[in-house]
Amino acid sequence: MQELEAIFYDKPDGTQPAKDFLNSLDIKMQAKMARTIQILQDNGTALREPYSKLLEDGIFELRAKVGSDISRVLYFFFVGKKVILTNGFIKKSQKTPKAEIERARGYRDEFLNRKESK
Repeated sequence: MQELEAIFYDKPDGTQPAKDFLNSLDIKMQAKMARTIQILQDNGTALREPYSKLLEDGIFELRAKVGSDISRVLYFFFVGKKVILTNGFIKKSQKTPKAEIERARGYRDEFLNRKESK
């Protein structure tokens, strides 16, 4: 299987929400999430639970857990063997917050519009 390239989504102002989120995590969670991103790159669309889960509308969540702390990074697949990491959050409830999914969807739409207009 060909390896995917994970790319951080960058907003028009140049900030990268998923990267900023990862940098805010403690060192153990950063390491766990980095390893999980590598697993995603190695396995691509074949990656399933417990590492990855389709949420809705082509938005997936990447899952990492250290002790009782649970982190998620949302992403989508893009043509050319790329996976775009959009945003992340600390999971505090059973269900993924709708606002986080909507944010990822908005980032994806903006990303795709930017690619089309080039």
